[in-house]
Amino acid sequence: MSTNDLTLLQAQPGGADFSFFLMMGAIFLIFYFLVIRPQQRQQKEREAFLQTAAKGDDIVTAGGLHGKVAGVDGDVLEVEIARVRGEKVKVRVSLARVDQLTKAGQANADEAKASD
Repeated sequence: MSTNDLTLLQAQPGGADFSFFLMMGAIFLIFYFLVIRPQQRQQKEREAFLQTAAKGDDIVTAGGLHGKVAGVDGDVLEVEIARVRGEKVKVRVSLARVDQLTKAGQANADEAKASD
């Protein structure tokens, strides 16, 4: 082999850097469209659904409290969790800490569907 043939086989000094960045960019785009974007969309839908919380809806908080919405004040819900000697026990819960929300009337429809 001549020296001209050896120089052709050697990698160009700047060529590997560009292909590396191109590959990393492609991986980031794939990751963005398969993971990040769907997760952001799901989070927006969840926040919009939680904003529809109204009196009478059943909720479960992130701490595990089960209760019924007694009132809504912006991003804070007043939740009835029990009755003691005829008086309602209510707590205030941040909307961000609500884990599950079941709309009033939807629970009855779900129970009827399950019994069929």
